[in-house]
Amino acid sequence: MRFGYTIIYVPDVRATLAHYQRAFGLAERFFHESGTYAELETGATVLAFAAEDLAELHGFALRPNRPADLAAGVEIAFISADPDHDYARALSNGATALSPPKDMPWGQRVSYVRDMNGCIVEICSEIKG
Repeated sequence: MRFGYTIIYVPDVRATLAHYQRAFGLAERFFHESGTYAELETGATVLAFAAEDLAELHGFALRPNRPADLAAGVEIAFISADPDHDYARALSNGATALSPPKDMPWGQRVSYVRDMNGCIVEICSEIKG
């Protein structure tokens, strides 16, 4: 077995895809013509968005992500060559600040934002080992 996808259920797949392109500088990998599913170019593991309505189709319910609600207990982490620049870009393109970039004792620079849907996104450097 291998890790293949992270899928985030969102109220508007097209708007979320556009937000991630602007805020995090990611390119579209795939967009289904139905508008209910999309993927981003993120490396070996796919980051995808699916319409919340698809959860019911798949036979389960979910608690939707909303900016005004307490964030879900999961985060997405993007490794950046320039976390300070990418943090600022995210904020100027609709992300909400949680924690500005700071150096961690383990040799990594880390910051946190919430995306347009309220999901936690970490923007960090590689861990210096």
